Amino acid sequence: MAKTTARKYPRLRPDSKGRITLGKLAEGVSSYQLKPLPDGKLLLEPFTEIPARERWLWKNPEALRGVMKGLAESAAGKVSYAGSFAKYAGKDKN
Repeated sequence: MAKTTARKYPRLRPDSKGRITLGKLAEGVSSYQLKPLPDGKLLLEPFTEIPARERWLWKNPEALRGVMKGLAESAAGKVSYAGSFAKYAGKDKN
């Protein structure tokens, strides 16, 4: 007979109004999309929101690739000190 393992996640019970509290499972999530599955299960897909001022990055594949590459290089320790940018602080781009 196969050995059973303990559940990794708690069993959630709805309150008298049918609500379920996710607690720490919902940390960092701003909303969920509910997807009913053919077998009767319910899938909650978590979503997070981004500030409107950062939306351009997600719509610009080339810029996003550059940022992701830079983050990967930084995580791998492939960084070098380029000096201070203090002299540019407060200067207008135009």
